[in-house]
Amino acid sequence: MGLPTVLLHDHLDGGLRPQTILELAESTGYTDLPAGNPSDLGVWFDQRDSGSLETYLDSFPHTIGVMQDAASLERVAYEAALDLAADAVVYAEIRFSPPLHTDQGLDPARVIAAISSGMRLGEAETGIRWGLIVAALRHVHDSEALALLALEHRHLGVVGFDIAGPEAGFPPESHLAAFRMARGGGLRLTIHAGESGGRHGVAYIASAMDRCGAERIGQGVELIRDCEVHDGEITSLGPVATRVRARRLPLEMCPSSNLATNRLEPDQHPVGLLYRAGFNVTLSTDNRLMSSTSMSQELDFVRNYHGFEIDDLARVAWRSLDAAFCPWEVKAELWEDTIAPAYAAAGADLNPVWS
Repeated sequence: MGLPTVLLHDHLDGGLRPQTILELAESTGYTDLPAGNPSDLGVWFDQRDSGSLETYLDSFPHTIGVMQDAASLERVAYEAALDLAADAVVYAEIRFSPPLHTDQGLDPARVIAAISSGMRLGEAETGIRWGLIVAALRHVHDSEALALLALEHRHLGVVGFDIAGPEAGFPPESHLAAFRMARGGGLRLTIHAGESGGRHGVAYIASAMDRCGAERIGQGVELIRDCEVHDGEITSLGPVATRVRARRLPLEMCPSSNLATNRLEPDQHPVGLLYRAGFNVTLSTDNRLMSSTSMSQELDFVRNYHGFEIDDLARVAWRSLDAAFCPWEVKAELWEDTIAPAYAAAGADLNPVWS
């Protein structure tokens, strides 16, 4: 068991076990899988060499294809809870887009209910705490209906609203009405922005923050384009980066995923630069299957390539918990009973009391 972590950005349809995909394909009659054994299937799903977000996303029809009934969704969610808990994740926010799972007639509300049931089963077995984030697809025009759906299912653990999918050409403000509806009804907002927006990436971050009311930025790796870097450090900030840092806006950075979609070498990822410059950096997995990663591997990445030490990891854990969409009482319990004692035992200098 590694250091306990808080996971803010993990897609349900990007974290299946290869063996489960095969078994669900067999039980549901899905016949389009690209490989017939777990090892070869895992290799096929590995998108670390994809080179773009669009190519990276091309693998998802196969996971979504086996997630078209309530039993399959419940199983995938249950196994996600087990796998994350086994990797020392103590709190996770799982995001998904309900319409993707309705091709065979499943009602979107039943999608949420099945996933919630699976997470509850996983929590009962492992103790992991969790929340659900409903994501609209930024290239589809149903975000207001999904915001309403999310609001109607807060009792099943829905805590937030998001947009996801291909970024370039789809600015966040196109879904402004949905964001206003979600936030007005009490949901929290995290918005994918600056993941792979190209020349518009920084503008999309500004849109998410300034117009749409994002409380967290999903990914945000392209924020570095609004920074001046000299001799391995950020020396000045553009207007968007200045506001992001001043507002302490959490960045849900997913290094392994960003390497794949932005053609970066490990030492080129800006996570270390942004962290050292005072940005509110957190770490997440994005898609554990497609990026062949886990939270413990993301911690290893920043230690091995960006110089993070135990105090830095403890600070990231605190920031992630602070940014989570769960109640204050849950944060205090997780920090004081589990997270802080583990990091303190590993040598971190921290405040053991949540505040």
